[in-house]
Amino acid sequence: MKVGVISLGCAKNLVDTERLLGRLKAGGAELVSDPRRADLILINTCGFIEPAKVEAIDTILEFAHKKKVIVMGCLVERYKQDLQREIPEVMAYFGTESWEEVAEFLGLGGGGKVKRILTTPKSYAYLKISEGCNRLCSFCAIPLIRGRHRSKPMEELLEEARYLAEEGIKELCIVSQDTTYYGRDLYHKGQLTKLLEALEKIEGIRWIRLLYLYPTEVEELLSYVSGSAKVLPYFDLPLQHVSTKVLKSMRRGYDERFVRNLIERIKKTLPEAVLRTTFIVGYPEEGEEDYKKLRDFLLEGHFHWVGIFTYSQEEGTHAYGLGDPVPEEEKERRREELISLQEGITLRKNRELLGKELELLVEGFDQEFGFVPVGRVWLQAPEVDGKTYLETEREVRAGEVLRVKVTQVGGYDLGAEDVS
Repeated sequence: MKVGVISLGCAKNLVDTERLLGRLKAGGAELVSDPRRADLILINTCGFIEPAKVEAIDTILEFAHKKKVIVMGCLVERYKQDLQREIPEVMAYFGTESWEEVAEFLGLGGGGKVKRILTTPKSYAYLKISEGCNRLCSFCAIPLIRGRHRSKPMEELLEEARYLAEEGIKELCIVSQDTTYYGRDLYHKGQLTKLLEALEKIEGIRWIRLLYLYPTEVEELLSYVSGSAKVLPYFDLPLQHVSTKVLKSMRRGYDERFVRNLIERIKKTLPEAVLRTTFIVGYPEEGEEDYKKLRDFLLEGHFHWVGIFTYSQEEGTHAYGLGDPVPEEEKERRREELISLQEGITLRKNRELLGKELELLVEGFDQEFGFVPVGRVWLQAPEVDGKTYLETEREVRAGEVLRVKVTQVGGYDLGAEDVS
């Protein structure tokens, strides 16, 4: 059986897809990257916000009339009955974490512990440390889809990380719905720093990057990161807004004063820290003054990287009852304005790197520019931040760590020369 697998959505979903690929291969399926060669297409979907749902449905419809199709993941978890009714051409629908059920449906043997098949470049991989979320954010459907927070046992994570290191991975990107909550359910107290201590001891791992840090739980990480040899001073803090009125309605558990104090503490403890955040515009209770406060806050230039999303009204969430009063055109106007302003801030911050020497992790080669080596310096997270294009006279390979000097800036991306 030739199976093609399509993964949609976030890095956490990608880890699920990689586990699915491992299970399919262990059961005897032949995996193909070209959907045209596949006997069966398996689509792992996202169903978090409206654009993700549209992308998932479009992808299903693209293949449902041409191939045998199985659909799984977040979209199915939310809308299985609707999907079965509206798109009956699909062979079967499965929810999240259903690789065993899929294998059984296909009559594949095997089972037990299965190693992931990595789909990321040879330089980095994601390590998902937990599933689900206990937060009560008003706009978020994740608890409805993924359930309550469930930490993965530390021994299993270390075993997985050792396997990744043996595969040549140099950077571990720690992901979950709420990374800072790790361990509270299993060990009755937060165990993120203890996990990091153990991960740092694994030979071969050069960088450890923490993603999805809930803002109110970052304090204890600061002193640990400041003394760490491998955990990068890169803080991914999904603040979502800065207006106290909006944050209260969002049920985030903090206000503007907390946000400003947190940024000040990070900068005081780790002056070299790089900050990434996400903001939501067009939330039902975001008035013009609230948006202006957010815009002015962005212009203060605290963040190297920012993701801007328009509010998506999701049934089943606490905010659903607030309606969706901000017109889509206005949401998009606000989003585009903030993106444009942040582009200038990122460009200015990148220009400050000119002439500096940094470590670069080679990811591969950019064919568009004549097979130029391309990678990332430590302040660039994979997929969401910029890239660094390398000028070198010698042959380099994916997964190699080099010393480079930044020589060019092009918006989000950098140019650098090899000085190692």
